[in-house]
Amino acid sequence: MKADDIHIEAGAPSDLDDWIALRAALWPHESADDLRAQGADLINRGADAVTFLARSGDGAAVGLAEATLRRDYVNGCATSPVAFVEGLYVAPSWRGHGLARRLCAEVERWARNVGCTELGSDTYLDNVESQRMHEALGFDEMERVVCYRKVLPTGT
Repeated sequence: MKADDIHIEAGAPSDLDDWIALRAALWPHESADDLRAQGADLINRGADAVTFLARSGDGAAVGLAEATLRRDYVNGCATSPVAFVEGLYVAPSWRGHGLARRLCAEVERWARNVGCTELGSDTYLDNVESQRMHEALGFDEMERVVCYRKVLPTGT
């Protein structure tokens, strides 16, 4: 297994099964149907989204990157639209070989090509591994947030 054997390609509808397998590893709490619908939406979304797959020399999908243009407020960003990394995943056996960096570089190239000057991302407060990866990729932590909700009673 060598990182030189990896090639990065833009996602296409024909990649959906490989894409869903990687998305399921990244978001195991999501249903397969939801992952498939979301993945198909991103692949078919046009200029407002981009997807990339990392494939090993034998063609196996070993990493993914998903990004969208966000026109609403993105925490810590001052411009609009902002390119936003929605998902970045590398299979555990391929970590430490620079694949996340290569995938992120493709997202950055896309973001610059569509006129963005900022790249946003987020992760959970308890996902220390992802936080370290973001920092290694050059992201600056902007804030920490705990989100709440309250279910409102129905009726008057």
